[in-house]
Amino acid sequence: MLFRELTLAAPARLNTRLYDRFMELYGTDRLRQTHHYEGRFENSYIEAADIPDITTVLDVMKQQAGQLLGIPAATLKVGYWFNAMDAGHCTSLHHHDENDELLSAVYYIRVPEDSGDLILHDGDNMVRIQPQEGKLVMF
Repeated sequence: MLFRELTLAAPARLNTRLYDRFMELYGTDRLRQTHHYEGRFENSYIEAADIPDITTVLDVMKQQAGQLLGIPAATLKVGYWFNAMDAGHCTSLHHHDENDELLSAVYYIRVPEDSGDLILHDGDNMVRIQPQEGKLVMF
């Protein structure tokens, strides 16, 4: 499995802006939600124009993905969504290979105390990643 884990430099201010803007948009028609699971929507889609600070994360993600895949970053496309989880929420085992995805990624904006780990499966192998604000995990 291709895998990279890094932490953005000084992410606190960026994460605050992302979180605050997400909360401003939550419950409005500027946010589209899908995948209702366990009483909540897993995916919240926001256009980049409505949350411009996301471009900082997407730019780092594309640059790192290009290095990891050996492909020029400028040729890569990126899609994203927000996943807001409260205490006790989880996501079921799933995959992201139904379209043309070369990599998937997680970026942590907020990590409440006692948050669960990200668990990645690759056949019989399992990788467990402890969440941390500002951490980017690509797989």
